Amino acid sequence: MAEVENELAEIRKALHHHNHLYYVEARAQISDREFDQLLGQLEALEAAHPELITPDSPTQRVGGAPIEGFSSVTHRVPMASLANSYNKDEILEFDKRVQKLIDGKAYNYVVEPKIDGVALSLRYEDGKLAVAVTRGDGHSGDDITSNIRTIRSIPMVLESETPPAVIELRGEVYMSRDGFQALNDRRREDGRDAFANPRNACAGSLKLLDPRSVAERPLDAVFYGVGELEGIELLTHEELLNTVKAFGFRTHPVHWLVPDMPAVLDKLDELEKRKHDFPFEIDGAVVKVNQRNVYEDLGRTAKSPRWAIAYKYEPEQAETVLQDITIQVGRTGVLTPVAELDPVLISGSTVSRATLHNEDEIRRKDIRIGDHVLIEKAGEIIPAVVRVMNEKRTGSEKTFTMPTTCPECGTPVIKREGEVAVRCPNDACPPQLKNAIIHFARRSAMDIEGLGETLVHMLVDHGLVKDPSDLYTLDRAVVAGLERMGEKSAEKLMQGLEVSKQADLWRIIHGLGIPHIGQRSSQILEEHFATLEDLAGASVEHLESLPDVGPIVAESIKEYFASPEKKALVKRLEDRGVNLARKQAADPPVDDAASQVFSGMTFVVTGTLSAYKRDEVANLVRQHGGKTSGSVSAKTNCLLAGENAGSKLAKARSLGVRVISEREFGDLLRGTLEP
Repeated sequence: MAEVENELAEIRKALHHHNHLYYVEARAQISDREFDQLLGQLEALEAAHPELITPDSPTQRVGGAPIEGFSSVTHRVPMASLANSYNKDEILEFDKRVQKLIDGKAYNYVVEPKIDGVALSLRYEDGKLAVAVTRGDGHSGDDITSNIRTIRSIPMVLESETPPAVIELRGEVYMSRDGFQALNDRRREDGRDAFANPRNACAGSLKLLDPRSVAERPLDAVFYGVGELEGIELLTHEELLNTVKAFGFRTHPVHWLVPDMPAVLDKLDELEKRKHDFPFEIDGAVVKVNQRNVYEDLGRTAKSPRWAIAYKYEPEQAETVLQDITIQVGRTGVLTPVAELDPVLISGSTVSRATLHNEDEIRRKDIRIGDHVLIEKAGEIIPAVVRVMNEKRTGSEKTFTMPTTCPECGTPVIKREGEVAVRCPNDACPPQLKNAIIHFARRSAMDIEGLGETLVHMLVDHGLVKDPSDLYTLDRAVVAGLERMGEKSAEKLMQGLEVSKQADLWRIIHGLGIPHIGQRSSQILEEHFATLEDLAGASVEHLESLPDVGPIVAESIKEYFASPEKKALVKRLEDRGVNLARKQAADPPVDDAASQVFSGMTFVVTGTLSAYKRDEVANLVRQHGGKTSGSVSAKTNCLLAGENAGSKLAKARSLGVRVISEREFGDLLRGTLEP
């Protein structure tokens, strides 16, 4: 066993090292294939010896089971927020207070970017990540360790042969500009609202209860401070930054050690000019006294330390004229008003359009066609109308009203109770249909090779496709005769369509375009339902019990499959040979007597499993005559409990439901344990 432990330690060390090189330093020493081979060796060893799996193992970064909720953790050293300043006079006043309080001691400053992210504290004990906590109210925050493990630039173990006994690192979780844009693109494709800015997207991601969903978000982190320390002394902030970087963390891409206040003011100006050079959003700068030994002399107010101050930059704004308000019809039929602007340069790019979100937003801001408006990029990304410049109105401005019929197809629009969105209910509306087919064919859905956006537009415009099922009745010769097509392109499409008929169940769930259902949600649904028919027949209560499925999503699923038109679409897809069932894994070798061992039994799974995957358990239960559920009730026969089981375990015990381990589950399968 000692030999296995040593081998595991060596592989983990190598993976931690290469992970740091790739995600933090951006210089890989080995290929992706070699990294995956190393990871595969580790996974195989841990599968053979699950008792040797450690929380800091690279295999534990992604894929942990959903948690029941966040527990509260008290900060050993409070996480104070910085006092804000909005002009340089306030920075000079800050310097005067520093001079007065430290009474003649020598000092200088560090100037660094202020990231617009979510504050985080990481506690490492003997070099290993022990807990990750949000700021919360400054005295206690939420334990989000499972989610933070998914951020690959954050080391699970410190890059040090002699790590301190305790070090708490303080920093900021952020979402890059490119990552934020890609995330919003996916959300729009899935029929969900886009995030307003990267910070909101980041905060929302960290609140997810399923680490697998967090792992799909483009999160990263930068560290620049400390809390509790034991076994290490940091004399200056400059030393702190260098030490944090040496331990394997990202620090600010730039910071300046400056001797006095004139130099501080110069760097504030320089940083503002460079603020678009970074991959993340910054909303200002932070000025810190470099000498940490005077922090006690400087003290703190009730809310903030007196040894640092934030200098906030004004958001970039520009004045322009709103020439018109047009309507875009999305994939789900939502009519979105769009401001057509005189082009104006802002935040380094030319802006000529801005979303107005909905009719309520237009009324609230009293936006009219012809208005002079002030715009800015919300979070430096999304153009937004900040306000109307009423003082420049001439009386010729026109009030906007949402159309009563769809501008694309003429169908009367609808507004559902409780929603602000106005919708076109006609699924055959050209822009809806085109977007629906594009979504159906995309890589994250049915992955139909040869079916690009241009071809989709031609197919719809020529009346060849009126819903996704029509794709599977296309005639090769007709397709080949379309503009810029030909025999080779048509054949590629036919082959792509044929392959897509055997796609996994989650792909068709995603491809159908059910509102609020994205790729990960579709995969979760596949884990719990063997067929599309099972999903369509599930109760709202059952759906709400599943990970990442709340009331809105559950109602959306029920409403979708209750529609006669959608039922007919699903039937046509089935008739045309599209797979609507989960692909079953091969039965494991078991005795014939055990083949129906779970007949009439209902299983629920909770906690983190090491020997099985959740969908594997569900498959095995069904193959042997039983069924699975997402919630514990009096009808539950067995609760399979893994590590860190939560409220479901407590409920099972209160109801007298039988609780079994993974080993006992295997014994039941083999018939060596009575069901």
